Amino acid sequence: MKPTALNYRHLHYFWVVAHEGSVTRAAERLGVAVQTISAQLALLEQSLGKTLLAPQGRRLVPTEAGRLALGYADQIFLLGEQMAATLARGETDRGLRLVVGIADALPKLTAYRLLEPVLTLPERVRLVCHEGSFDALLADLALHKLDVVLTDRPAGAHASLRVFNHPLGDYGIALFGTQALAARYRPDFPASLNGAPLLLPTRSNALRGRIDQWLAANQIRPDVVGEFADSALLKTFGRSGLGLFPAPTVLEAEIAAQFDAVRIGELPEVTEQYYAISNERRIRHPAVEAIRTAPVNWK
Repeated sequence: MKPTALNYRHLHYFWVVAHEGSVTRAAERLGVAVQTISAQLALLEQSLGKTLLAPQGRRLVPTEAGRLALGYADQIFLLGEQMAATLARGETDRGLRLVVGIADALPKLTAYRLLEPVLTLPERVRLVCHEGSFDALLADLALHKLDVVLTDRPAGAHASLRVFNHPLGDYGIALFGTQALAARYRPDFPASLNGAPLLLPTRSNALRGRIDQWLAANQIRPDVVGEFADSALLKTFGRSGLGLFPAPTVLEAEIAAQFDAVRIGELPEVTEQYYAISNERRIRHPAVEAIRTAPVNWK
């Protein structure tokens, strides 16, 4: 029996609904009526002879056949977007284009270090960087608007997102501060941290949880004088002498140069993990592969 010709518009509507988990959200994203999407999804399922989506709570999730179809759709529309991007650059532009999502919890200095290997590739790379919340960036990655997401935590299991975590290493954390604060709190560290003014990330940040656990385990009770979602703002307040602040030890030289701060002491067993999250288990983009395979120990 000859297979029915595939309608790619119907497939595209299915692809967006599967990633959004909702016909209503897909309709808003595509700018079409809910009824249009529902009708064309029904036609796609009828032509394939399979149910592709099923309700699960308040979401629509792919069935077993739907997951198989979604895998093919991911590849089809990724290739389509890559083709459009290549043609838009023109035949004379032979460089690579890397669209990166940077989680807003990731320190700016860290993001630069993670992207530094891309700048040393023999082929010219044009970087396009977008900063945003972790969840929003993952959604854009799933829709192939991004090549990779750099973040401080892995993506968890999610029925509608088919993404893969690539660990980029663990980095030691130290507390930094002005020379005046160093003279006061460096002696007898870490016992000197009792009552010391601390500037910390907000509790939504993965590093904050590790620091809180370390403080509790060592029965240290500092004075948390500020909490910041933006790491650059946190360090700016640290430069003013308001309090001590955490940062990766490998960035000590940059922190001294940019924020006039020195290391007070390292927090043993407190590390920060960084991840590259991609749509591919086996990375094919050479710039993303350069990020993934770069040495852990920055110099």
